[in-house]
Amino acid sequence: MMQVAVGCDHGGYSLKDAVIKAITESGHTALDFGTHSAERSDYPDYAEKVSAAILAGKADRGILICGSGVGICIAANKIPGIYAAICHDTYSAHQGVEHDRMNVLCLGGRIIGTELAQELVTAFLKAEFSFGERHIKRTDKVKAIEHKYLK
Repeated sequence: MMQVAVGCDHGGYSLKDAVIKAITESGHTALDFGTHSAERSDYPDYAEKVSAAILAGKADRGILICGSGVGICIAANKIPGIYAAICHDTYSAHQGVEHDRMNVLCLGGRIIGTELAQELVTAFLKAEFSFGERHIKRTDKVKAIEHKYLK
């Protein structure tokens, strides 16, 4: 069972309950980092809260939602150790974990509906990194790039 941190701004608020439902129905625990209303809010705040929970070991993975999925994804990817991607198809949602060690799924609350969101969450949570030689090589290169620019 995984602990899954969830965060969204006002643009993703309409999908948050469906995402949490999909997490719990998959047998995992959802950790709700907000927002808790449809009032205007800033996506970087939630990207940071969810990412910090993952890096602190309080959550295994995260799901972030804003209007398009773009802004919250950009914000999350600024944090070393977070590998976030927008997925609006189930192949990308599981392949990103299996091949690329994606640990944060980003969704667009104004782009997809609740049924697709739940399918994406389920695919994301069922996936595991493959540990294939080529995937380890590539993800190690990504980490090396990340560390190169942290100096």
